[in-house]
Amino acid sequence: SFVVLYPCLLVTLTISEPSKVRLVNGTSRCSGRVEVLHNQQWGTVCDDGWELTNAQVVCRELGCGIALAAPQGAKFGQGNDPIWLDDVKCKGTEAALHDCPSAWGTNNCHHGEDAGVECAEPPEIRLSNGPNHCAGRVEILHEKLWGTICDDDWDIDDAKVVCQYLGCGNALSAPHGSRYGPGGNPIWLDGVNCTGSETAISKCPAKHGEHDCNHSEDAGVVCAGYTTLLTSFVPPELRLVDGSTRCAGRVEVYHNKEWGTVCGADWDLNDANVVCRELECGTALKATGGAQFGQGSGTIWLDRVNCTGKEAFLNECLKRPWGEHSCDHSNDASVECSVTLTISEPNKVRLVNGTSRCSGRVEVLHNQQWGTVCDDGWELTNAQVVCRELGCGIALAAPQGAKFGQGNDPIWLDDVKCKGTEAALHDCRLKSWGEHNCNHGEDAGAVCSGVYLGGVIYNGFGD
Repeated sequence: SFVVLYPCLLVTLTISEPSKVRLVNGTSRCSGRVEVLHNQQWGTVCDDGWELTNAQVVCRELGCGIALAAPQGAKFGQGNDPIWLDDVKCKGTEAALHDCPSAWGTNNCHHGEDAGVECAEPPEIRLSNGPNHCAGRVEILHEKLWGTICDDDWDIDDAKVVCQYLGCGNALSAPHGSRYGPGGNPIWLDGVNCTGSETAISKCPAKHGEHDCNHSEDAGVVCAGYTTLLTSFVPPELRLVDGSTRCAGRVEVYHNKEWGTVCGADWDLNDANVVCRELECGTALKATGGAQFGQGSGTIWLDRVNCTGKEAFLNECLKRPWGEHSCDHSNDASVECSVTLTISEPNKVRLVNGTSRCSGRVEVLHNQQWGTVCDDGWELTNAQVVCRELGCGIALAAPQGAKFGQGNDPIWLDDVKCKGTEAALHDCRLKSWGEHNCNHGEDAGAVCSGVYLGGVIYNGFGD
């Protein structure tokens, strides 16, 4: 038996959904007085407790990059409509201002205390021709003209800077070869070399206006995004077979509707690290040829794979064309990763009432009975552990307030405190089972990036 884990490449953010927050009276759409929509009427936010973490959520929700300031005292003028929110307390990781703790219509303020936001506007970068504003061809604004970036040296560190600047979360992929179609304007940058810590692509070393590329080499980006709609648009490509755990075995890739193997020639730890990362299996411990986990049968799809180790997906590494090789199955490549959960171990956590098995209300198994988790202290680090345990990729959101409906069974856990690196929710700091001060209106949820297999959501466990 074997296990297949595939992080879905995307995701998120439906651009057709109307925003419930706006910025008014600023110098652009990304600065101004904060106004929120409630009961079909726009109103303001009181500046009591208004901080940069709140402003960050507003900037992210509006696709305006990072927050620069959170002005108080009606800096952008006083509103005239209801003061809808007061004492807003965002952590800074929420997808929308509506997700932050606050009380609607309850305040002790006047419009001289209207809150404002200033985001990193005007944006100098955008993603074009993708399914949403968090994936697409990378374009930058220079001399009042949008242009593209050549994919020479383009990698996940460069993509990370783009995603964070746009408020789109972590970078999932840095596609080469004009995956989102060729641009038509100048190629403004080549040889971009970010460390991943820069606040904007303009701060990364690069050749400006000088290149040896054409638009068939336009760089792209796929970001995790921040909202809850899951759309799997890239098919699965990778699995480990015939190992004793879900994170060890013969490497097999999917191409032309057929699973096949990888030649072990030049196969090394850099290649294996990409496999382990893609499968959410930690880091690589071993990278071997010689069919260590037995010989495959079928096409040898890849040969002379040469990863740097930074790629998010094996398909991004340099390699010979698909199906071209000088190998036989006696040299099939294998990988052993640091995560060692056995494929036969049953899940003690599940997600219920969501759009797929990778989103929903969190339920845990205790004393042979399923129950819920209270949302006190429920954060993205907790959701990350749930997503990892279920083989559902990365965590996109950690909804509170029974977003996926209220459960009826015991509330088993409260005040869960995960670091985010644990293999299972049971490994996190927990109170005594069944000890809580909650009701089912506080049931916690999780939204993961998802896994995808052959057109259906797959449950992540072999037979």
